[in-house]
Amino acid sequence: MSNAPRLTALDALHRSLGATMTDFAGWDMPLRYASERDEHNAVRTKAGLFDLSHMGEITVTGPQAAAFLNFALVGNIGTVAVGRARYTMICAEDGGILDDLIVYRLGETEYMVVANAGNAQIVLDALSARADGFDAVVRDDHDAYALIAVQGPESPAILASVTDADLDGLKYYAGLPGTVAGVPALIARTGYTGEDGFELFVAPEHAEQLWQALTAAGAPHGLIPCGLSCRDTLRLEAGMPLYGHELTTELTPFDAGLGRVVKFEKEGDFVGRKALEAAAERAESAPPRKLVGLIAEGRRVPRAGFPVVAEGQVIGQVTSGAPSPTLGKPIAIAYVDAAHAAPGTAGVGVDIRGSHEPYEVVTLPFYKRQK
Repeated sequence: MSNAPRLTALDALHRSLGATMTDFAGWDMPLRYASERDEHNAVRTKAGLFDLSHMGEITVTGPQAAAFLNFALVGNIGTVAVGRARYTMICAEDGGILDDLIVYRLGETEYMVVANAGNAQIVLDALSARADGFDAVVRDDHDAYALIAVQGPESPAILASVTDADLDGLKYYAGLPGTVAGVPALIARTGYTGEDGFELFVAPEHAEQLWQALTAAGAPHGLIPCGLSCRDTLRLEAGMPLYGHELTTELTPFDAGLGRVVKFEKEGDFVGRKALEAAAERAESAPPRKLVGLIAEGRRVPRAGFPVVAEGQVIGQVTSGAPSPTLGKPIAIAYVDAAHAAPGTAGVGVDIRGSHEPYEVVTLPFYKRQK
């Protein structure tokens, strides 16, 4: 097994654009091209172009594909219409979160499961093991796709100029096959930035042609290439969880405040059901720590793992923190005790290397786009 980082189909292009590259889940990925703040603001006000080819795509086919996914995942996948997508999770038998996923229903008996880069193998292994006894085939299609995202308020206009696909009819969390800039693509209206936008699944050999066409089409609209650094600050402002930070194997969806993704009413058993039923009951009787937003009063930036404090006691922990370009202040997402989770709770701070910096508790998300 070589430890050399994996490269996306756009690797040479990123380097030619002067990207600062970084290792992410074993992939060499662009962290930023120029200024993280400019990239972040471009997505909020105009548009940004992302290479997300490190994500894991797993195709599930067969007469029992829906029944199998209902057993393997916590969501009700059987009710997803062809052409639609659903956010869901895959949990361990003990209810711990293995990954959060988007599942696209591509046809009557065909689904695509999109996993986070760092968990792609874990999800593939779990699905393969759970497929036993189902008339369904689990296939690792990671190498079959490059994934390019266009995000931001100008993204519908940019994409419309290079495709005749019905973008107006494409709802949020839906996907349709189409041709973009002469390239066959699955066009999905999904994203991780809090903005309107699209994710385009294409064959790796078409990735560069598509990237260049979108760059040209986007130039009059202010589109710029964007790296993983601004993707993180964008999702943080939008209050979206990141696996390994807000979501871990130590937490159930109920601990993470995302119990709504668990569908107990679906037919049949599913992996983790018993543990999750117990977790749901616990959450009702004694609320676990709650996921909240924290806005700094000062300038010091909180980081993952820093303790959240009140009256000299540790009441929680920061899971993600960064300067917010949109708010102009440092922000954090944190799990805190229910007693201190109400917006505006006084006396809450973050212990930043021994000094208790004051923070305001707010409801997530920090930022919501105007519809």
